[in-house]
Amino acid sequence: MEPEPSHEILTEGKETARLLSVIVPARNEAEDIRACLTSLVQQNEEDFRLGEDWELLVVDDASTDNTRQIAAEFAGVRILEAPPLPQGWTGKNHALWFAAQQAQGRWLLFTDADTVHEPGNLRRAIHEADRHHAAMLSYSPRQLVQGFWQRTLMPLIFADLAQQYPPRLANLPDLPVAAANGQFLLIERNVYRRIGGHTAVHSSVIEDIDLAQRSKQSHAGLRFRYAPDAVSARMYRSFGAMWEGWKKNLALLFPDALTRGIWKLVEAVLIFGLPLLAVWLYLTVARTGIIWAVVLWWAWRLRVHYSRASKAHFSPANTLLSPLALPLYSWLLIDSWMGKRLRRPVQWKGRNYSA
Repeated sequence: MEPEPSHEILTEGKETARLLSVIVPARNEAEDIRACLTSLVQQNEEDFRLGEDWELLVVDDASTDNTRQIAAEFAGVRILEAPPLPQGWTGKNHALWFAAQQAQGRWLLFTDADTVHEPGNLRRAIHEADRHHAAMLSYSPRQLVQGFWQRTLMPLIFADLAQQYPPRLANLPDLPVAAANGQFLLIERNVYRRIGGHTAVHSSVIEDIDLAQRSKQSHAGLRFRYAPDAVSARMYRSFGAMWEGWKKNLALLFPDALTRGIWKLVEAVLIFGLPLLAVWLYLTVARTGIIWAVVLWWAWRLRVHYSRASKAHFSPANTLLSPLALPLYSWLLIDSWMGKRLRRPVQWKGRNYSA
């Protein structure tokens, strides 16, 4: 049985005093939230006034660091305290649903505390949604990475995401493919109400994809694109956080996670093993035709890999090094699949969620 939402459900006739409500869920985000709020408050312009034309809500979700104190430094930011988490909900979904009940905007923008928004981004996003008749607009941010494993692993993951959820197909109304990124998800208030909002996906850890599917099934316009011109994000600050974050998601994002994980290992063996095979053949058999066949096979595998990895929109250096993370990505996919298969609890932000 689905848990009953603990707050007043959005009604279509509820007053929308502002054009936009920006909602930032925050649980122990002290490292990131200052940059996020600075970029949002700077959207305040003479003809787009914070507090009049739009509002900024931060939902403190039981943070144990100084997230709330940092948010309180910003004039015009309204801070909400997320109520105790009901059983069956994820913390983020509950925080966003709670804040949506307090919001007064005709448009609702859900954006994460690790995002940084370019000047003028908010108004441009609303104009883009209007121009494309999209009741839901979502941006995939430019991803900021640090450390060797982030630089090599993240291009592999985002390349697969681009293949699994191609924006070109997601934007076609007659196809079932739907995609969105919860780091920037703009939705018209009445459509959010009509599809059930976050209460309809209360237990999901990939609520952005699920909301996009519900929006598309309701025949509301959907637009999704890579948007380095609008927003950037630093998803993870450590290797452990990156592993935990992707482990909970990959088996849900990729139904073929096990097969995909095995193939990534095979791909690593081919990319790193074929040159060794060519050297061994040269030193032993010394048949030029066989050696050239192996070399051409290796070159073809590299070409296929880099052609796919380039679609992840990472720097050339990170893309070039990405094959080094193939064994790690293989294990991450398999580990995520095993967790789903064995119904292990999902861990995120210090909370455990039953599988």
